[in-house]
Amino acid sequence: QVQLVESGGGLVQAGGSLRLSCASSGRTFNGNAMGWFRQAPGKEREFVAAIDWSGRSTDYADSVKGRFTISRDNAKNTVYLQMNNLKPEDTALYYCSAKGTILSGDSRSQRDYDYWGQGTQVTVSS
Repeated sequence: QVQLVESGGGLVQAGGSLRLSCASSGRTFNGNAMGWFRQAPGKEREFVAAIDWSGRSTDYADSVKGRFTISRDNAKNTVYLQMNNLKPEDTALYYCSAKGTILSGDSRSQRDYDYWGQGTQVTVSS
């Protein structure tokens, strides 16, 4: 069974940092684009960041650009989201996702992603 498992969420004060991890099991996604999305209470799930299969291309939502960094370690089958200077508006359930297509480019559209994790909660207090 293919799984994506997020970890690293928690409660942090505004201005603090967290690093989210997304590990895969059941298959490797080393050749696939990966993405992070988030959903705040009462809001729709939204794009946060994405990285292409090679790791050379990344994309960020304007709201997190300059504060968040997405990266991947293919040797560990893991994708990371380093979040710095966190703000209360970053509070959300963060989901990891993977495209099913090999050698895929990064994308902001949720419909382009075939696999999803269960999410990890990030709460930023003011």
